[in-house]
Amino acid sequence: MLIQAVGAMLPAALAVALSPFPLIGIVLILSGARGRRNGLLFAVGWITGLTVTATLVAVLFGGADDPESTSSAIADWGRVLAGGALIVLGVRKWWQRPRAGEQAEPPRWMASLDDATAGRALLLGALLSGANPKNLVLTASATASIVEAGAHDVGLAVAVAVFVLIASCTVLGAVGMHLAGGQRAATFLDGVRQFMVTNSTVITVLVLLLLGASVLGDGLSGLGR
Repeated sequence: MLIQAVGAMLPAALAVALSPFPLIGIVLILSGARGRRNGLLFAVGWITGLTVTATLVAVLFGGADDPESTSSAIADWGRVLAGGALIVLGVRKWWQRPRAGEQAEPPRWMASLDDATAGRALLLGALLSGANPKNLVLTASATASIVEAGAHDVGLAVAVAVFVLIASCTVLGAVGMHLAGGQRAATFLDGVRQFMVTNSTVITVLVLLLLGASVLGDGLSGLGR
């Protein structure tokens, strides 16, 4: 059951990990005056947000492993709606992309990240992982898939922990690289940040469309059982 659960949630976990803005944010925080402290706090907030969201969904859909249950039907309808919403968001994001010669406006939360307080770094990590609409949908879908795969008790806890670890791998990797790599790591991370800033629209649109289609398909498949 555990292997099936991990396989079911893997695409969503990777989509969360590859989100451009959290990676841009953590690199900006790490480059600040208190980068080491704030980077660790951001990572703690990020992991906490994902864990709390996944736990709440697991409790809410605890009976979804029974295809005939109300929880399973709600989860499937939720996937249909969430998958459609992700596709719409992807199309909207592409339609609103900066045209040639235009400069993309950075999100407000990126302002002054280099001198963020400890509390703000912790809160920002939690909000970007647990309260971000796209991550919320992906985390809910991944956790529902874990429950539907039949994972219970220890297996459920392990599967959720694996999801959180995979979804956090880029943030944790950036923090670990900064702590261990010195100036060379800082230069590499800044190159990653610039790549993400330049290509954030394309990356975000691809993630939204591909995962939206996957989530929608899973929901329709579940409703057809």
